[in-house]
Amino acid sequence: NAPYGHANYVIGKTLYPENHPYSWQVIGSLDHLQAATLDDVYEFYRSWYVPNNATLVIAGDFDADQAREWIHHYFDEIPRGQEIPEATPMPAVLTASHKLYHEDNFARLPELRMTWPGVEMYHDDSYALQILGQLLSSGKKSPLYQVLVEEQKLTSNVNMFSNNSERAGEITLLVRAYPGVNLDSVSTAISVAMERFEQNGISERDLERVKAGIETQFYGGLSSVLGKAFQLAQYNIFAGDPGYINEDIQKSLAVTAEDVNRVYNQYVKGQNFVATSFVPAGQAELALNGSEMAEISIEAIVSGAEGEDFVTPEDTPYERTPSQIDRSTEPPYGEAPEVSIPNVWTGALDNGIKLYGIESFEMPLIQFNMRLDGGLKLDNPEKVGTANLLASMLMRGTQNRTAAELEEAIDLLGANLNMGANSEQITISGSVLARNFPELMTLVEEILLEPRWEESEFELAKQSTLSSIAQQSANPNSIATLKFNELLYGTDHILANNPQGSDESVNAITLEDLKAWYESNLSPNLAVMHVAGAITSSDVEDAMSGLASRWTNKSVVLPEIAEPISAETPKVYFYDVPNASQSVLRIGYLALAETDPDFYAASVMNYKLGGGGFASRLTQELREGQGYTYGIFSGFSGTQDPGPFLIGSGVRSNITYEAVALIRQILSDYGSTFSDEDLENTKSYMIKSGARSFETLGAKLGILTTMSSYGWTADYLREQQEVVNNMSVEQIKSLAGKYTAPDNMIWLVVGDARTQLDRLKALGFGDPVRLN
Repeated sequence: NAPYGHANYVIGKTLYPENHPYSWQVIGSLDHLQAATLDDVYEFYRSWYVPNNATLVIAGDFDADQAREWIHHYFDEIPRGQEIPEATPMPAVLTASHKLYHEDNFARLPELRMTWPGVEMYHDDSYALQILGQLLSSGKKSPLYQVLVEEQKLTSNVNMFSNNSERAGEITLLVRAYPGVNLDSVSTAISVAMERFEQNGISERDLERVKAGIETQFYGGLSSVLGKAFQLAQYNIFAGDPGYINEDIQKSLAVTAEDVNRVYNQYVKGQNFVATSFVPAGQAELALNGSEMAEISIEAIVSGAEGEDFVTPEDTPYERTPSQIDRSTEPPYGEAPEVSIPNVWTGALDNGIKLYGIESFEMPLIQFNMRLDGGLKLDNPEKVGTANLLASMLMRGTQNRTAAELEEAIDLLGANLNMGANSEQITISGSVLARNFPELMTLVEEILLEPRWEESEFELAKQSTLSSIAQQSANPNSIATLKFNELLYGTDHILANNPQGSDESVNAITLEDLKAWYESNLSPNLAVMHVAGAITSSDVEDAMSGLASRWTNKSVVLPEIAEPISAETPKVYFYDVPNASQSVLRIGYLALAETDPDFYAASVMNYKLGGGGFASRLTQELREGQGYTYGIFSGFSGTQDPGPFLIGSGVRSNITYEAVALIRQILSDYGSTFSDEDLENTKSYMIKSGARSFETLGAKLGILTTMSSYGWTADYLREQQEVVNNMSVEQIKSLAGKYTAPDNMIWLVVGDARTQLDRLKALGFGDPVRLN
């Protein structure tokens, strides 16, 4: 169902020869999956799931001697498998360029991808190729952005990147053009940009800003125990050295302008490529001239699940591998870890900005976000999207810096800085090397207090937003989210709207509207700053002293949001996406605010229903038991206002009714069948996982934002642990009956109405309501 979802298949099949392992997709094809036998699976397991093809990493707080003893105890007796041949490089070789096109049923924008053969992972040239892609496409100073976005106004974004795998790599340039744009004009503009790159060369300043971002990203990847373990394994498998971490970042930082020019000439300029034109259905004329139709096999959509009945055996006999150890009994668990809550500091600046922080000096990084109450709630209902457009506009230059100069200043600090709006807030957030936090706060001060209001940037921001809305209009998952909100709140409710707005509302917004919103609603007494990382509270206050002295308060009245009327009877709604190969499901109702006394207890109750991944009943029944879906979830989400209980999934079209009926049955049975074993499993996970819930800077920011949003202290974490510890089966049954009863929910299906609509009448909720 995903727009452009077949692009990687077409590129892989064209770029690599038929016997190359990258010529097919990892997930396989429908034909291959249907042809696979149990013997095929066993042979794959026997060949590759062996000790001499495995890397074991243990990272964290443990006794190394004890761990070694356990490893030898459990792993030593497992015999080596057959010798594993070394995975030697198999780079793609193109003797000519290839142009292919596909009319995409789910695309609303024409997309051009150009893919050149690249290099394998950790190849010496991979570092320069990574930097080349960023210099060509990332940021307002890049030639591709200047030509395609600013000058010729063909798209809102250009992306060029190098993707390196074990045996080969790919260099990709991706442009998703505005509606109706002929991709030949995009190709011509790319050539103009490449010529400009060749003529202008590479400045040391540009090279410095790209490297600074790479360094920040590198440290961020090591901020968790899992991140450290993953990198050690990655380096051991693909670089042949777990200690390669000491070389990896240095090779990026050592890249010179000469290196970048060399790889450009060697791998891109004048080299053969694969070009794919994915255009909206019925608009083949937008494809590159000379393109051939791509061969894509699309599953036929049928109305029902005939011929798919099967019964999974209750018990499948199998022969255990001989072992000197009794492996039928798990070793006993250690003691449950105590939750170690980080120390939180709080404060306030003289102008009312509230401060929340956690110190963490393991990595030289800082993450932060500043939230300003308002967002969509303060939008004029006739001009929804104003807050979102304002957030975009504030990042497009200040009084003393053009948009390009502001972006360059941020990049030179090795920082990421973003601003956006949602239903309740405008948020400015980012990450930065700790040594550069004061300089970044100076830029944040400029952004908030010295907007540039440049008309040309306003038009670019507006066009970018309209492009995003157009893409959402054809994406079944986006459609499902937007339509579910309309059904949840009612079409006249402000929260039923997409915070980005609609075509009509965004086209109605003027630059003067943004200025008026800014003057009326952006005030420090509505702002809360959250900071986590290698910095003290006093240093945060010093870095924000300019904001404290210059930003003055305004009188802003936040509107009271009317509570929508909840549905009292279940109803099925259907949004038609003709020929959709999947149906997207959104099932739920308006439930609880996070401040409700039952909210966390209800979230605990939901763990075994649909919040626990593979441990949940929805996953076990619909994915593992029936093969209806690749993933399904359920959960509660709320703020100070009530939020939805939601079940979400994408299922194969022909079993839409069967999947929905099974979900209804699981909801009906959940409380009455919840067992002592289910409770033990829930408690075990939720208590033990708490020990690693606060290790990353992002997780620490999550604690701070929860505290500031609801006026809670850090003790709320211990209180939640007590809720888990004290939970009983009877409480779960009561909560399930109260909050997951299927007969007061909205049942929304986004899919192929021709084959699936009528079958849903059998649910017993009346005739489905067509939404389009």
